[in-house]
Amino acid sequence: QVQLVESGGGLVQAGGSLRLSCAASGLTFSNYAMGWFRQAPAKERESVGRINSAGVTYYKELVRGRFTISRDNAKNTVYLQMNSLKPEETAVYYCAARRYYSSTWGTNDMDYWGKGTLVTVSS
Repeated sequence: QVQLVESGGGLVQAGGSLRLSCAASGLTFSNYAMGWFRQAPAKERESVGRINSAGVTYYKELVRGRFTISRDNAKNTVYLQMNSLKPEETAVYYCAARRYYSSTWGTNDMDYWGKGTLVTVSS
């Protein structure tokens, strides 16, 4: 079956960096758009950014310029490089996959989800 497994979370000081990885299996990875979401305590899950099958990226405005999404189709892996992290960005970070295009990109539009990895940014 399809599995998405995130890794790379942990504790980092404000201003620091982390790189998250999401390894996919059980699907033809190159056919999927991949997204990163995060959910902080008592908040709704929100999209951080995405990368489509052609490698085109899009980011939430608040992370633009600090976060970078990339993919390695040979390794069936998508990455989220996070720089200049802020305490308010403490959250569980999830990767997700979507096969077919739709006009919206949100939590209800994803076909598959990983279980998440916790990122804690200390002040």
